[in-house]
Amino acid sequence: YVIVGDAKGIMLPDLSEYPLGRKSLRGLRLLHTHLKNEPLSQEDLTDLMLLRLDAVFSFGVMKSGNPGHCYWAHLIPKGDYEVSGPIDYHKFHIDFYNFIKAIESEMDRERASRINVNDKRERAILVSVSDTSSVYEQRESIDELEELAKSCDVFVVDKVVQRPKRINPKYLMGIGKLKELTIQALQKGATLLIFDQDLTPAQTNAISELIELKVIDRSQLILDIFANRAHSRDGKVQVELAQLRYRLPKLTGKGTAMSRLTGGIGGRGPGEMKLEIDRRRVRDRIAILEKELKHLSRARKQRKAKRSSSGLPIISIVGYTNAGKSTLLNTLTNSSTFVESKMFATLDTASRRLRFPKERDVIITDTVGFIRNLPKDLF
Repeated sequence: YVIVGDAKGIMLPDLSEYPLGRKSLRGLRLLHTHLKNEPLSQEDLTDLMLLRLDAVFSFGVMKSGNPGHCYWAHLIPKGDYEVSGPIDYHKFHIDFYNFIKAIESEMDRERASRINVNDKRERAILVSVSDTSSVYEQRESIDELEELAKSCDVFVVDKVVQRPKRINPKYLMGIGKLKELTIQALQKGATLLIFDQDLTPAQTNAISELIELKVIDRSQLILDIFANRAHSRDGKVQVELAQLRYRLPKLTGKGTAMSRLTGGIGGRGPGEMKLEIDRRRVRDRIAILEKELKHLSRARKQRKAKRSSSGLPIISIVGYTNAGKSTLLNTLTNSSTFVESKMFATLDTASRRLRFPKERDVIITDTVGFIRNLPKDLF
């Protein structure tokens, strides 16, 4: 690229054609001029870390127009950077190819010592940003989000709690804090940011354009869990309907969170739908699912009426998700309903008959657990 800036700075182009992937460095270096012969700026160093550039060089310009001092910086394996200079432009010589090759090899070794390369799980940083909740409520909610992430087989590398004086309507948090968070994520090998607060379509797009990590919110995480755990036809239809209603306002063709190839945890999505599908087809699919859900709802009411006509008392086991409701059902009725120590391990309700010692029968029903801020379409 050749970029023309002004006295204030330069605007870097979209680098999506040079994806970082799991590489340590992007394979690009930035060379630019400083009109006052000054050292590298903090913005230069932020770009170096945020974009994972091979190196950043600044060449001073003398009043005569001749080249002045050279400053340059590169990343180092421990996650920071090293700055060199000032160096006389005419005396600056380096075998850059072999230098960067050695740096990358050392970075790969250092990362391998921290990260199990055979572990294919997503690595996430959890983020909570609120100016209304108490500190206790905010930390309790992000702890719950961590359990949800683990339930979705995500490895949580860090949790970040922000309490700004006011919410940034575009990025939720300040752009400086967001850049710091992105650098932190890259240093820790994170591939995903999960926000505890629901993001608007505009916020999702703005954040995705600024950073090169997948970005999802609590609702999308819960929907992804439900998509993986629902087994009955009722459950699958309701989850797909909720997913499509969630994604409809986000179909803007930007970001990776809604991409079938890279979106969500492990890329799960509602069936055959793609990011590029137009809104009309999504609405058509929603209409079909709504009709099917009404039909399934009528059948469910008929089954409920049949149980009620038997005259047997019906007892529902209710409580927080992963509190042990299915285990209690199995213990009481000597049954083998699936249980696992994960949030929403079971999503399909199960009913069993229990006989009391005095020749009295009851029906005990397991239910889906409670959780904060469950997407309304899953009610």
